[in-house]
Amino acid sequence: MPAFPRAAAVATGNATLRANLRRATHTIRAKRDRAVAELEDWDRLRAAGAAIKDRTLRHLDRYLVRLEENVVRAGGTVHWAADADEANRIVTDLVRATGETEVVKVKSMATQEIGLNAALERAGIRAYETDLAELIVQLGDDLPSHLLVPAIHRGRAEIRDIFRDRMADWGRPAPEGLTDRPAELAEAARLHLREKFLNAKVAVSGANFMVAETGTLVVVESEGNGRMCLTLPETLISVVGIEKTVPTWRDLEVFLQLLPRSSTAERMNPYTSMWTGTTDEDGPRAFHLVLLDNGRTDALADPVGRQALRCIRCSACLNVCPVYERAGGHAYGSPYPGPIGAVLTPQLRGLASPLEESLPFASSLCGACYDACPVAIDIPEILVHLRERVVEGGEATVRGTRTVIKPARRHAGERAVMRAAGWTFDHPGALRRGQRLAARTRRFHPRRLPGPGRAWSDTRELPEMPAESFRDWWARTRGDAGTGSGDGEGNGLS
Repeated sequence: MPAFPRAAAVATGNATLRANLRRATHTIRAKRDRAVAELEDWDRLRAAGAAIKDRTLRHLDRYLVRLEENVVRAGGTVHWAADADEANRIVTDLVRATGETEVVKVKSMATQEIGLNAALERAGIRAYETDLAELIVQLGDDLPSHLLVPAIHRGRAEIRDIFRDRMADWGRPAPEGLTDRPAELAEAARLHLREKFLNAKVAVSGANFMVAETGTLVVVESEGNGRMCLTLPETLISVVGIEKTVPTWRDLEVFLQLLPRSSTAERMNPYTSMWTGTTDEDGPRAFHLVLLDNGRTDALADPVGRQALRCIRCSACLNVCPVYERAGGHAYGSPYPGPIGAVLTPQLRGLASPLEESLPFASSLCGACYDACPVAIDIPEILVHLRERVVEGGEATVRGTRTVIKPARRHAGERAVMRAAGWTFDHPGALRRGQRLAARTRRFHPRRLPGPGRAWSDTRELPEMPAESFRDWWARTRGDAGTGSGDGEGNGLS
């Protein structure tokens, strides 16, 4: 994937994409605001959610051990995956052991993160997405562009064409004469997926939460496809990030209020599925839990960045972000788009390429994401923190090892400018002489910056230089009394 500025430049030129995103995000945002306004204690719930997550992350090692013990006690098997390759290998081997070549999937960000579908395909195993939006993305050979609504960039007519052209390649074809009416599209998907549900022997899921107290996993959804995947197959494999752990059922209660209102603007999810190990004659006969690290403990080692691990994947930050609304999710080059992706992806992957280095700058720092976050993640603070790491380098934990990261080459000019500015502001006399020189030469100032500065001034007008600086105006109108000598180092107005 290219760096964010290049990808966003292409995306913002797509008028249809911008219209789809604007309509969808504004609709979801308005509904979410109304749902949140119903609760007088929303701010206290938000603070409680943040506190529970922080406490869990501080003692995550202890809670993960407790979770494993209780999952095993209930008849499940726990596997630990340090990275994406290990997780994909574990899941592939588990599916192969069943003798099956097809699996049905519950919508899962973790499996998108590790590229599980592609890994299974290489092993001769076909994975069928069963979430409606994920089905649209899969049939269209596309990528998700939103945490909650992966096909948010698609219009109804596009979805109809995808169903007509591609459904037959994956199973039951679309009905004859299919239109773009939502009810007809949903019915076509239901008929197509029902065959998958009834025939599948293996299912793969993620989880929204894992309760360490009992070893229970929780999936919340709106369509019922998850319930079908979690109950009908003989083998269930769940791939879950280690940060999804909550200590107790009492803690879970807080998040079951926060998540549905922030994500789908509902008071509660239509389907909340919970399972604990295996039970005779009820549900899957075998349950495997794959606990995924894949950079999460690196993020945990960062005192500022670790708050991103509070995320409950509600997507509220995407729906209020002016950058996401215009650029869309694909420009982020990650299953995690929007503000949370801009801080989570560089921490999970490390600053491994120009894409990851560019993501912390994919923000206006307006702060709307922090206001909307149901677990009070200060995304602007993390963005600034990561920007400093990109530009200045410094120590960071990468794959469990404390490493010194070198400054990014593309920011050498920025570093030089900021150091020069810092020196100037530390020397008021030099600052005043520079201001006077700039004022006297203002008629010769260009309207656009040359060289690398063009990227900034192409979308902004350079401010007009005043004929007189504020300090000179003050000295002229109020006199020099009490303001120092003007050129001295002790000027009180510096």
